[in-house]
Amino acid sequence: MADMKLKTAIQTLGHTQALKDGTVKPQTFDFEFEEVPQIIQAFRRMVRGSEFDISEMAITTYLCAKAHGKKITAIPVFLMRAFHHGAIVTNTKLGITDPRQLEGKKVGVNRGYTVTAGVWARSILQHEYGVDLSKITWVLSGDEHVAEYKAPPNVVPVEAGKKVEDMLLSGELAAASGIVVDHPDIKTLIPDAAKVGFEALRTRGHYPINHTLVVRDELLERRPGLAKDIFDTFAKAKQLYVEKLKAGQIAEPTKMDQTAQKIMEITGKDPMPYGIAPNRAMLEAIIQYANEQKIIDKRFTPEEIFAKGAQDWVG
Repeated sequence: MADMKLKTAIQTLGHTQALKDGTVKPQTFDFEFEEVPQIIQAFRRMVRGSEFDISEMAITTYLCAKAHGKKITAIPVFLMRAFHHGAIVTNTKLGITDPRQLEGKKVGVNRGYTVTAGVWARSILQHEYGVDLSKITWVLSGDEHVAEYKAPPNVVPVEAGKKVEDMLLSGELAAASGIVVDHPDIKTLIPDAAKVGFEALRTRGHYPINHTLVVRDELLERRPGLAKDIFDTFAKAKQLYVEKLKAGQIAEPTKMDQTAQKIMEITGKDPMPYGIAPNRAMLEAIIQYANEQKIIDKRFTPEEIFAKGAQDWVG
């Protein structure tokens, strides 16, 4: 019987359900789950107060936290992935049809500059459409999870009393990232964004990682086998989910389930592999983009950001 309970914050998703209902259990500890209303609240609580033993965390929040010496280390488990070609929306009345037209203008950002979805969206503008990100003023609707982080000078908070959504509708902002505005004038900057995302996967394996899993360093130091036990446990739960997907046994598929199914059709592989090796290209990419966008000062190697021994784990 496990002699340790670890306070854990993760979303209940198809690939974590078996952990939440106890179908899959760790060998050396027990989970003590705390249900957080919005998982982003757990990210902040973890980096600012180490409130959990194990926590889901946006990967660029983690990179930023690592760069500022936070005592947490990631396990190469990737709980959330998404395509981001549709993350930037624009006001069609402004006549912006080429992403490079955003240069010299203001673009809103949902929450903070270090938010992972925003980092991926800006990388698409830069690397696929030739946008100079330094020539855009990024207007934030919120602050950063890592309080010590200092954004570059072209990143500013929204003016007091204003809302990014209203500024986009009025034309004060040329575009915005990560917000949803139900209005006929607001459209995705990149047309047919979903199709473009799947084509990026098909042609070059582009399937961005959004969330990973982190553990308090003190626990990993005290229990050398803990990281591997966590990895194996999450991998077993995920494999049960993938088997259900393959068998068509998901009764009411969510949008995430449907995306995973589509990815299996395109790649013929596990839609959410865990481990460094099968994800190296995407890990190196997000580290590069975080560095280019001045979220971290140095480019970590994937091995530097994950638990000791993790380079050999695949699940």
